[in-house]
Amino acid sequence: MTQVNKQNSHQQPQQGGFFGNLLFNIILPTLILTYLSKPEYLGPAMGIVVALAFPIGYGIKDLTSSGKINPFSVLGIISVSLTGGFSLMELDPQYIAVKEAAIPAVIGIAVLVSNRTQYPLVKTFILNEQLINLPLLNSALAAKNNLQAFERKVAQSSMIVAGSFFLSATLNYILAKVLLISPPGTPEYNEELGKMTAMSYPVIVIPSMIVLFIALWFLFSQMKKLTGQDIETFLNEAQQEQQKG
Repeated sequence: MTQVNKQNSHQQPQQGGFFGNLLFNIILPTLILTYLSKPEYLGPAMGIVVALAFPIGYGIKDLTSSGKINPFSVLGIISVSLTGGFSLMELDPQYIAVKEAAIPAVIGIAVLVSNRTQYPLVKTFILNEQLINLPLLNSALAAKNNLQAFERKVAQSSMIVAGSFFLSATLNYILAKVLLISPPGTPEYNEELGKMTAMSYPVIVIPSMIVLFIALWFLFSQMKKLTGQDIETFLNEAQQEQQKG
């Protein structure tokens, strides 16, 4: 969705990030779309604008505060903007369903394609330098002559990670098709959009995260098997302190 003294300084941003995501991407848009989109309040069009301003604003803030471009944050902003644009143009909800499926599907395809390059995306998700001491890991793998064997395991893990995005694409499409049945530009449509936003976390995010954790477990177990050392050996210092805490 980062760990007492030193550990707490990492835990608090993590918690703030999680609750900020939940508040600005799920709770506030859902409440506005569901309860404030009636004609006597904001109305359907302004309800869409106000509701989607929160996740877009939060995404832009995340991008500017991090100081670097996060392609997934950019995709999130594009996705929310397209939802708002399609809704304000009162296009058939089918467009929303296709868009909801297309973005995670594109990421899944990118994961598979990147696996044939020198920079597989799975390393961004799992084997990143914030979590793993990569020089130490590579040294331990080389000592066992298992560098190539580990690369094959990374490729297999990429298949699992891509599968999580394809699962998300399928669930996104089904959820949009089932819930968005009213004509766009009506309070009923906004309520359905709000319900879809609220249900996206338990219906889509949780199953996809389970698949990602399976990929994480698989890669870590192979890391232990191919190096002969516990995974804690390769965790960066901050991560080790977090586990101890």
